[in-house]
Amino acid sequence: MTATDGPLRSRDADHVNGRPRDMARPPVPPPLPVPVVDSHCHLDIADGDNWLDVETAIEEARQANIIGIVQVGCDVPGSRWAADLASKQANVHATVALHPNEAPRIHGEGGLELLEAAWSEIEKLAALPQVRGIGETGLDFYRTPPEGRGVQEESFRRHIDMAKRYDKVLVIHDRDAHDDVVRVLLDEGAPDNVVFHCFSGDERLARTCARHGWHMSFAGTVTFKSAHDLRDALRTAPTELLLVETDAPYLTPTPHRGRPNASYLVPWTVRSMAETRNQDVSQLAAALYDNSARLFGSFTDA
Repeated sequence: MTATDGPLRSRDADHVNGRPRDMARPPVPPPLPVPVVDSHCHLDIADGDNWLDVETAIEEARQANIIGIVQVGCDVPGSRWAADLASKQANVHATVALHPNEAPRIHGEGGLELLEAAWSEIEKLAALPQVRGIGETGLDFYRTPPEGRGVQEESFRRHIDMAKRYDKVLVIHDRDAHDDVVRVLLDEGAPDNVVFHCFSGDERLARTCARHGWHMSFAGTVTFKSAHDLRDALRTAPTELLLVETDAPYLTPTPHRGRPNASYLVPWTVRSMAETRNQDVSQLAAALYDNSARLFGSFTDA
């Protein structure tokens, strides 16, 4: 497997609200005045036929002054691919994990033995130096039915333990499960560095994260017209705990919502965040880069 040819997976969503999506790639926006990192991206997932090869994705991101990408693993093949890519690209760092919906799927197909084997593979990858985080892991009560949540929580606990033993950032997927994610983190004892990827909580959760020093990473969803609670949370979050991400190819920011997402569109989200916080764009962008580098290590704009 090379860093540019696999394992491609399709987003497979060509309609929004029953209407055909506009699948044309948005243009590269004006660059940010200060370099920024896309702290959560899926370069291995194609949006229909609109997959950007890695070199093009990195180059177009650089045109927008996005000089680093965190490539996130969600299963064993994707985690291997992320680690392989990060070993070859200085401005890409990897995270590895079983996604919260992946663990119940594996358990349902092969039982505990197969799931143990998958956890073991993730742990081997976690020890690699180019792997800077364990994630995305966490809880998802939107897609996983109640009967799969026990396995999901056990997987989350395993990943928390890995993050602490290998001193890696814990990257959390939290969907419709805020209170339970916090409960498990406090019960297990959170690692030193925690990121709530694609932060989806309200001001209350933001205050909880701030109290414990957990980072909050905001995606294009914060630009959506209806995202009032998210913007309240963004105003509450301390600058030193903020990150920005795409979750590409998902969650494309306004004004291109519904079209294919990529790291080069981060400036739309950063400028929206600055406006919401009544903060200078350069000041916010510098803080976002510093926070990313502090967590994941430096990024090389070669």
